[in-house]
Amino acid sequence: MRTLRYNAGTLVLVDFPPEEVPDGFVWDERVGALRGHAARYHQVALDLHRRGVPYRDEAKAYALLDRRHRTDRSPRPYQGQAVRAWRDAGRRGTVVLPTGAGKSFVAELCIADAGRSAMVVAPTIDLVGQWYDQLVRAFGEPVGVLGGGVHQVEALTVSTYDSAWMHMERYGDRFGLLVFDEVHHLPGPSYSQAALMSLAPYRLGLTATLERSDGAHHEVDGLVGPVVFRREIQDMAGEFLADYRTEILEVYLSDEDQAAYEDAYAEYRAFVDLVGIRVGAPGGWQSFLRAAGRTRDGRRAYRAWRRSREIVQGAPAKLRLLEELLRRHRGSRVILFTADNATAFEISRRFLVPSITHQTDVKERRALLAAFTEGTLPVLATSRVLNEGVDLPAAEVAVVLSGSNTVREHVQRLGRILRPREGKSAVLYELVVANSSEMGTSERRREHAAYQR
Repeated sequence: MRTLRYNAGTLVLVDFPPEEVPDGFVWDERVGALRGHAARYHQVALDLHRRGVPYRDEAKAYALLDRRHRTDRSPRPYQGQAVRAWRDAGRRGTVVLPTGAGKSFVAELCIADAGRSAMVVAPTIDLVGQWYDQLVRAFGEPVGVLGGGVHQVEALTVSTYDSAWMHMERYGDRFGLLVFDEVHHLPGPSYSQAALMSLAPYRLGLTATLERSDGAHHEVDGLVGPVVFRREIQDMAGEFLADYRTEILEVYLSDEDQAAYEDAYAEYRAFVDLVGIRVGAPGGWQSFLRAAGRTRDGRRAYRAWRRSREIVQGAPAKLRLLEELLRRHRGSRVILFTADNATAFEISRRFLVPSITHQTDVKERRALLAAFTEGTLPVLATSRVLNEGVDLPAAEVAVVLSGSNTVREHVQRLGRILRPREGKSAVLYELVVANSSEMGTSERRREHAAYQR
């Protein structure tokens, strides 16, 4: 009889006639059978069932989730619509909702709807902690954890992306549902293995910013499922999200700094033009880095690019304007975003506010975020670590002093201040150096419709 087996992150097909071999399966002498990605389990089992072909399923080790969903919350209309859309799509697909719109509650409802053992995969230890607390509240203990030095697997488990792909070959048969939080992290040679080595038939992706500059977001369709429900910031502001506005504020370099910037940027551009690289195109920046590493002129061009960035990121005029904005919003919860740690540290020294970077340990970060929420430390400076995955409902003002040219990063930073609160009106300021590449960068990263309302 045709038999399905799970083996180290793969699906093994036994006694399948040659004419029935599905795409993606090849003969493996080591097991004496056909072998393919475990993720093909759903398609293979569904095809056999539809054709009425008898088979023995020795692959799945997941079970029904014998947990009552304990909540007194009623889903908002769009949350209920998202769950129904996901269910109608065969419980496979991605839900795109703005930060603050309650994506995690949608996942909670989907876990209850699927009724199968589930693993939630999140990009950071902080997010793993948030998911752990939420799942314990919603479904009771025990909840397993993979990551941060913890290795405990339960019918409900939360994992980092790193731990998921490293351990999925051991546990890929244990879960009937995979939930990928911030699913735009999933594409790639490593993280995607977490999806490929699992035979979970049900899959849910969550994100506020699906699109990637390298176009790899299209891989999510095959790994998790297509977008089944989507709402944008501008559709929900003022009703389910805080009302908001955005402002671009231009500053100018001194004559000396402007000349130094133009010299450095011209050296960088000369090399880029010489080798014919379109840095703004998908993969263009990686092409520049590869080319820059091959020659002395390339390395000089990279150092020139670094000098030009340092001049505009640390422009004294930005800090003078920041001082004015902090006075204007005295008493408000304010997040100050930079592209680099050096500027975040300079802001800390100059304005006596705490900073959070990748160097900040977990305990200190949690203490600072708690003090920010309580209002005892109402201003935080950060480089990029607060771009996503941090719940800061009290935040109401964001000041972007520098950042990348990606639309995702800018939308994520806007999302940090959109959690609704009675009477709240949020504002995001973007400080840009006039007559510099920051002007073009600002235009590119504001392409999202959220900035055109």
